[in-house]
Amino acid sequence: MRKLFALAGLCMSFGMLPAQDRKDFKPMEDVNQVTDLTLDSLEQAATARPVAGSSRRGTNPVLFLVGNSTMRTGTKGNGDNGQWGWGFFAHEFFDPHKITVENHALGGTSSRTFYKRLWPAVKQGIRPGDYVIIELGHNDNGPFDSGRARSSIRGISHTDSLIVTIKETGLRDTVYSYGEYMRRFVQECKALGAKPILMSLTPRNARDKGDPKRIARVNETFGLWAMQVAEEQGVPFIDLNELSATKLEHYSAWKTDYHFYLDRIHTSEFGARMNARSAAEGLAASTHPDLAGLQRCLVNVTLPQTGVKRTGGKPVVFITGDSTVKNEDKNPDGMWGWGSQAATIFDENKIIVDNEAKAGRSTRTYLEEGRWERVYNSIQPGDFVLIQFGHNDIGDIDRGKARGVIACTADTSHVYRVKTDRNIRNEVIYSFGWYLKKFIDDVREKGGTPILVSLTPRNEWTDGHIERRNDTYGKWYREVAEETGVQLVDVHNITADFLDRKGARKTAAYYNHDHTHTSLKGAQLNARSVAKGLKAIKSPLAAYLK
Repeated sequence: MRKLFALAGLCMSFGMLPAQDRKDFKPMEDVNQVTDLTLDSLEQAATARPVAGSSRRGTNPVLFLVGNSTMRTGTKGNGDNGQWGWGFFAHEFFDPHKITVENHALGGTSSRTFYKRLWPAVKQGIRPGDYVIIELGHNDNGPFDSGRARSSIRGISHTDSLIVTIKETGLRDTVYSYGEYMRRFVQECKALGAKPILMSLTPRNARDKGDPKRIARVNETFGLWAMQVAEEQGVPFIDLNELSATKLEHYSAWKTDYHFYLDRIHTSEFGARMNARSAAEGLAASTHPDLAGLQRCLVNVTLPQTGVKRTGGKPVVFITGDSTVKNEDKNPDGMWGWGSQAATIFDENKIIVDNEAKAGRSTRTYLEEGRWERVYNSIQPGDFVLIQFGHNDIGDIDRGKARGVIACTADTSHVYRVKTDRNIRNEVIYSFGWYLKKFIDDVREKGGTPILVSLTPRNEWTDGHIERRNDTYGKWYREVAEETGVQLVDVHNITADFLDRKGARKTAAYYNHDHTHTSLKGAQLNARSVAKGLKAIKSPLAAYLK
């Protein structure tokens, strides 16, 4: 059995007392219960991680990020397995003309392994006036002296230490408390003239044992310990765990689940972006004087909204969709979307119309471009959201316009290597039905009423009848409506029935430019079909029709 060795010189150099008896130190339980991304070789890690300080612009400061896979997944941190760390998106909240952000996190690291193996290289790039965010702890568990050998001692003790011999390598190592490692990060940052910031861990997708509606916190372990060290050292502490966990608790269980990918600790792009925003919001809200300079570098912290003007306490009907909903909408002989004609069917004395559709968008690209986020952030209880997509959801998924989705309604996804003229990146793509269900769930979360609107028919004829896509998009709309209980306005068939009666020759007047985009006359027809459909399904939105 190994024994503890009290190395007096070593302990005195850190102001510590001799190590205690080994029986007092029990490794922390691995609550993550996942096959985590182990610490890569330093040689491999060096090929992907930035050289410390290399992003610096002139005399501007650098914000260094120190963390594990929840901040940077794997070596590359590029989402090639569908998992993303929040450090990848952190730069979106800082003005690049004032500060640059360097993500030095590495998957699989604990406070102990990062401090010993990676921190020396990071320190070489730190200059006076820089900032360093330190968020570690997810991996401070498991064996002290075998396997990944990354566990630290519980708590924040100055005095506890443990000398171990790593079984696989025979190397000796001295293990300190979690708090002592964090303390050393802080003190060494200060010695370099930088401002350290401690953050609690990102939340796991786990519920509190005493309250199944509550996301489990780390406020009795790592969150508490990080806060205690921050208070002791007089540095800022941001409770990232609390900020993000509170958001997750406002989501449905389904939504919470897709903020993680493959397991219950590593985040999807949704979860990583949420944590990056929480970090920025926490920094912005802090009153700690050390953050005054960093706060002046923050951008995009205010939630983006559509800019709809609310008057007279009236509800808003948001309209989302593609070019069949919003087009040029100005030339009498040009192309028009039916949303431009919404005022012909809705009584604007009772309701405000906000047409947020955009030409060329699919469910996927409408979400990816942040258009849905603006609608989502603008919804208030009592509002309505019409959701109509499909024309652009077909086509290439990973090249060209890269706006296609998986053709079904199952909750399925796949990681694609997407190559476009703009960039090359890894993306998790979901099904057409999944995107619709996300929109529906988001609207309900905000207290609004979602309503699906099937896509408009195209001017293509077979055997004397205009095309019907009831076996594809029509079927998927119906399946989503049945699964979620949302109302469906079947514009596709309402308009198609009307045009069938008109015949192919007369139908040409309802289209412009091609078989998909409508003329002003066609846009007015589709608007009337929306009104007819709302009445047919006895939608509460029908009360606001003219």
